[in-house]
Amino acid sequence: MGNSDTKLHFRKAVIQLTTRTQPVEATDDVFWDQFWVDCSIAVQDVFALVPAAEIRAVREESPSNLATLCYKAVERLVQCADSGCPSEKERQMVLNCTRLLTRVLPYIFEDADWRGFFWSTIPGASRTGSSHEDGETEARPLAESLLLAVSNLLFCPDFTVQTHKRSSLDASEEVRSMDSCEYIWEAGVGFAQSPPLNYVHDLNRTELLKLLLTCFSEAMYLSPSSDRNVLNPWVSFFCSAENRHALPLFTSLLNVVCAYDPVGFGFPYNHLLFSDQREQLVEQALQVLVVSLEHESGSAAGAALQALDPSTPPPSGEETQPSGPVNLFVNYLSRIHREEDLSFVLKGLAQLLNNPLIQTYLPRSTKKIQFHQELLILFWKFCDFNKKFLFFVLKSSDVLEMLVPILFYLNDARADQSRVGLVHIGVFILLLLSGERNFGVRLNKPYTLRVPMDIPVFTGTHADLLIVIFHKVITCGHQRLHPLFDCLLTIVVNISPYLKSLSMVAANKLLHLLEAFSSPWFLLSAPQNHNLVFFLLEVFNNIIQYQFDGNSNLVYAIIRKRNVFHQLANLSTDAASIQKALQRRKKSGVSNMSATDESMEGSRPAVPAEPGTLKASLEATPGIDKITEKSQVSEDGTMVAVAPPPSMLLGDAGDAESSSERNHQVDHNQAATSRSRASSVSSAAAWSANPDWMLSWKSKLPLQTIMRLLQVLVPQVEKICIDKGLTDESEILKFLQHGTLVGLLPVPHPILIRKYQANAGTAMWFRTYMWGIIYLRNVDPPIWYDTDIRLFEIQRI
Repeated sequence: MGNSDTKLHFRKAVIQLTTRTQPVEATDDVFWDQFWVDCSIAVQDVFALVPAAEIRAVREESPSNLATLCYKAVERLVQCADSGCPSEKERQMVLNCTRLLTRVLPYIFEDADWRGFFWSTIPGASRTGSSHEDGETEARPLAESLLLAVSNLLFCPDFTVQTHKRSSLDASEEVRSMDSCEYIWEAGVGFAQSPPLNYVHDLNRTELLKLLLTCFSEAMYLSPSSDRNVLNPWVSFFCSAENRHALPLFTSLLNVVCAYDPVGFGFPYNHLLFSDQREQLVEQALQVLVVSLEHESGSAAGAALQALDPSTPPPSGEETQPSGPVNLFVNYLSRIHREEDLSFVLKGLAQLLNNPLIQTYLPRSTKKIQFHQELLILFWKFCDFNKKFLFFVLKSSDVLEMLVPILFYLNDARADQSRVGLVHIGVFILLLLSGERNFGVRLNKPYTLRVPMDIPVFTGTHADLLIVIFHKVITCGHQRLHPLFDCLLTIVVNISPYLKSLSMVAANKLLHLLEAFSSPWFLLSAPQNHNLVFFLLEVFNNIIQYQFDGNSNLVYAIIRKRNVFHQLANLSTDAASIQKALQRRKKSGVSNMSATDESMEGSRPAVPAEPGTLKASLEATPGIDKITEKSQVSEDGTMVAVAPPPSMLLGDAGDAESSSERNHQVDHNQAATSRSRASSVSSAAAWSANPDWMLSWKSKLPLQTIMRLLQVLVPQVEKICIDKGLTDESEILKFLQHGTLVGLLPVPHPILIRKYQANAGTAMWFRTYMWGIIYLRNVDPPIWYDTDIRLFEIQRI
């Protein structure tokens, strides 16, 4: 009954707040204490007892009451943080204030007139904002007081951390004198001791982190067209030097995530028998961490340089770098350099990302985590901000521990339009990795792990696995993945010079893609489709010129499908042929998969989203020419940036030409065709193929190397088949393995690598994706449900 009475009294206080015609004075503590003193209301109850309509009604009709409620709640948090929460009553008060603010804040943010409220100072509020250290009397903005109070509470002895009990100081003195770096939540980066597990502390931390995430979510209520250089003021202050707990907080969040083991001792079904409070904490810590690491594109390199050498001035060319305090979280992340720390982070992320792939004999006996998308965002930020981490990942086969789960998610989500963002970030990560030579080299390791995926059974390397899954995404993926075709093939181009031996399955998949993309109706259906053919020809040229010896399977597949190359070379460009091809347009060959593919045992096909599934809209991804810069591999293996042609009119189609042709030919029609697929869909309807356009790119098809190979090898293969009466392809493959084309092929072209480069477009894409994930994952309680989100749209499938 006591609990029912508590809820009743709390509900009465809410009704009074909404119905009182006169503003309630801030000094009326009897009234305000009803919300947080002498009551214990669960967070789900707070959301039920404070309806959205009533919060909006107070905001519109009694704004002073809402303002005073927020101010008094923050004041209580500050007082409790300063006192060290010695009593159970104060700890409960903190949780009540935290839950109430978590409920109310989104309705403050959704109203543009209220957004500045927390950044204003309230008359007479100096006691909440004053700095104890230097005796300041000037009031802090309410937002700063709130963030500092939450930071202090996250290192509050016996509330969120284990007290060392080494001194006889009272709680408030202990809080002021404590070095929070000694109270980091988990062993890992920069901290060796693992504190004893305390589920109550984990629950309290989770609630405070939920409030922090709600504070940061102001970004959700600004449209994506807003000035991209404006940093989130909540994140900026929280991650600034003003927050004395910035370093232990960053380390605690990172270590809690990377040290988490969802399987534990591995007892079957243990997750059904015991509740795991640590999982909730890990999820909230991960979300707060990825949001805190938000950094504008272009300034990441400057931050990394300044982290390594604080005396380094920021690059002068970075006009896009927003003014404001240094983000210490980004700074700390870019400074991590010890081998054991880098190994701890990589192993932790790999273990968690591989968790959903675990196979057991007992169905559903092992706990499967659900926060893999946030983990991919964190891995992306590590690779983007900390080049030492990127090189550490690629220096051993450990990178394959990340590759396999990423490929699993690409394959698993390819048909589900609610998970298009997951496919995008997986592809972005692989594009970033593929810009480094070591990634292509590591892919030659044999693939022996058998993850249950609906792909053909094959014996080969991780490169084969990547190509087979990319083929599956292209041929059997959702139509919203079409803008990613450029990215997928760019990754294959980047790794192709290093692939020592493709399997027959992977070789046939590449030829199948060329056959589909080179069909006349597909080439003529959009102004940039021919770029996909150029990418595939570049893949074949790279392998033939640099890895011919071990790739007899691909050479044999090219010989078998030689008619595709001949048809491409003889493509008709006259108006009558163009019209005829367009009239014969039929169902895409790209969408037809061979029915004879044998899937892996235990695999499950990718399924579309269930009706009623919610999804968050995403910004359009920039074209491949906007998110990559071209680098040429020199003889000593170093990368040299390739300067774009002065006219900036040469698109990707020109990249695959021989070096002599590349220097002399500029295609004036490429400017229109190098735009992203996503942005040109609307204009494609008005565009139509014509002979001049076709000739402009057909004349530059890089077919010389392949045609020379066919010219030399086809007669030899035909002769050996006739002479020896061969019908078995294994004999032909054996002949090709011992063949050579040394001195017969054109001069090898320079290896061109397209490296990912950050830009404003991808920065905005990541912001909408990250907040969309956080919105959809926080359903208990539903913090932002049914509020006026502007950063993205929530759609029901």
